[in-house]
Amino acid sequence: MELFAVLAILGYVGAFGILASRLLHPEGPDRRKATIAAGIAVVAHGIALADAMLLKNGQNFSLTNTLSLLVWMITLAITLMLPRLKVLVVAPAVFACAILAVAGLWLLPPQYITHFELEPALLIHVVLALLSYAVMLLAALYALQLAGIDRRLKDRQLMINTALPPLMTVEKQLYHFIWVGFILLSAGLLTGWVFLENFLGDGKGHKAILSMVAWVVYAGMLLQHHTRGVRIRTAVGYSIGGALLLTLAYFGSRVVKELILR
Repeated sequence: MELFAVLAILGYVGAFGILASRLLHPEGPDRRKATIAAGIAVVAHGIALADAMLLKNGQNFSLTNTLSLLVWMITLAITLMLPRLKVLVVAPAVFACAILAVAGLWLLPPQYITHFELEPALLIHVVLALLSYAVMLLAALYALQLAGIDRRLKDRQLMINTALPPLMTVEKQLYHFIWVGFILLSAGLLTGWVFLENFLGDGKGHKAILSMVAWVVYAGMLLQHHTRGVRIRTAVGYSIGGALLLTLAYFGSRVVKELILR
């Protein structure tokens, strides 16, 4: 795993450097080189991740492995969109997080063995939950960028640089991500209710409750957006608040158990 982890880190560093060094240049960074570097890194990251998670005695869904899997999903999506991605400011931040995720996968290898082959319904629920969380984290990154652009406009710092995206473009993409994440989150909660026993019990009730609260937050955001509109500052609050609720739901207790109390 070490070889692929190092290769992934080098690839992510290369993609980050290519994008960040010319991000504010009028012509923008070299997307082709960045995509190649990121593509190599994503493949190597995936191989290292599979080696760490798919063990003979089950699937190792430790905290570091799960976080690395989430970052891999986000990075894969960004890499596939990179050649035509209008909002490039988010990409370097994602690749920087990927560097940390691979390092954590390599340097912090605790085990949390599960057996999804015995519980296919649980596997479906977990996959939907992870996908929804990954999409909502992307939405939160877009929300932060939206807030930054809005602030510059209000301060009358005109964005002459063509590398910086228009406000409406970022806002439109934000709501696209929120809709996709909301559908995935709804499906994840539904599969939990239907297929899993003790969905609200067995010491995991807080996960379901916090996830449902996040669902209400996103539902309120989308409803308000399609009825009377949402101010940018309010949309940012919705996006960040929902992502924080999902983070607490999925990882709050595990951070304490696996990193603090281990």
